[in-house]
Amino acid sequence: MTNAELAERVSLSSSACLRRLQRLEAEGILTGYSAQVDPQAVGLGLQAFVRVRLSKHESVAVERFAEQVNGWDEVVACYALTGDMDYLMHIYVTDLEHFSRFVLDRLLNATGVADVNSSFVLRTVKRSAALPLTQLER
Repeated sequence: MTNAELAERVSLSSSACLRRLQRLEAEGILTGYSAQVDPQAVGLGLQAFVRVRLSKHESVAVERFAEQVNGWDEVVACYALTGDMDYLMHIYVTDLEHFSRFVLDRLLNATGVADVNSSFVLRTVKRSAALPLTQLER
């Protein structure tokens, strides 16, 4: 939405609204802006969550794995976890063949990977980039 639309929605003048946005950006609260793209519309028909366990947990092995993950376009998010698996990766690929190539050629050959467990998304029930900010309400 435009600054004027946002200002009207929050009952501020356009200039006051812009100053507040600039302050939130400067303070690092607003970290960027993005467009939401429909994965199906751009040929990414298969979505998966992949859990990964590493064989070693020394800092060098963990850093090397993280470097590799950051180079894989298919991975849109990767989280270090507690529990029996070390990482959870969110992956978008074109199809099962693409997923198979990704797992066999990249993931299983990555430094220190001991185990991989995958789940395919059948249907998206909720998808949002919005944070639950109700604790900020007065």
